Amino acid sequence: MAVYGIGTDVCDLRRIARVLERKGDRFAHKTLGPSEWLVFQHRRARETSRGLAYLGSRFSAKESFSKAIGLGMRMPMTWRACEILNHPSGQPYIRLHGALAEWFSQQGLQAHVTLSDESDYTVSFVVVETQAPPP
Repeated sequence: MAVYGIGTDVCDLRRIARVLERKGDRFAHKTLGPSEWLVFQHRRARETSRGLAYLGSRFSAKESFSKAIGLGMRMPMTWRACEILNHPSGQPYIRLHGALAEWFSQQGLQAHVTLSDESDYTVSFVVVETQAPPP
């Protein structure tokens, strides 16, 4: 395997909170995929700050992913086509949908993501690798 791209992002949760105040759930709906939306609602219902941290971490990870694949936020990369989910162990992973999933597969890529958050910030790091050719 070889590194195809690396992306990182730091997100100020206070900025995300201000956007939510102005735009309400429209921002979250635009940013989150269907599975992420369910987790966001659940976490926010338990504690507002947990929902905010979840939304911020997903926003940050998608920014990192878009940088690592070299597309930025242009087609086929869209907010909702890229979901950052968690395995039962808690390890985050990236699930792609539609044209983005097709493009990513055609390129022979695989992605690794990590997330971390503190009281006012989340940070994400994504490494995208080319898959090894078959022997």
